[in-house]
Amino acid sequence: MVYSDRFKSHLSSPRNVGSIEEADLSAESTNPVCGDSLQLYLRLNGNKISEARFLAYGCSATIACGSAMTELLTGMPTEDAARISRQDIADAAGGLPSRKGHASALALEVLGDCLEKYERTSGLVVDRHKEDVAPKD
Repeated sequence: MVYSDRFKSHLSSPRNVGSIEEADLSAESTNPVCGDSLQLYLRLNGNKISEARFLAYGCSATIACGSAMTELLTGMPTEDAARISRQDIADAAGGLPSRKGHASALALEVLGDCLEKYERTSGLVVDRHKEDVAPKD
């Protein structure tokens, strides 16, 4: 597979690189097989993601997926973020060869970790299959 122009753009000029001081949510995940690592930082305004930033160590696909994911997340309600798929991230990055699917899986994992923290701290359950957010018991 030849990398798309969008993929090359995310790689040569990654968006939203860096951490967020006093982020509302943050998580880090590492792929135990290849060693790629991705950190995600989110700032919330109510239940909406107002800012998303990332730091990555790894292959070009991990960097492109981190960049693309932050663009997807910015301005998105948390309940919509919970429904993002690996394919959504790969598509936003401009497509990935099958051997690089681990990069979108890593991005989705770190997003899931952030959303789990949101559920624990907010008292809300982000339903990943329905379109509502319900209070925890």
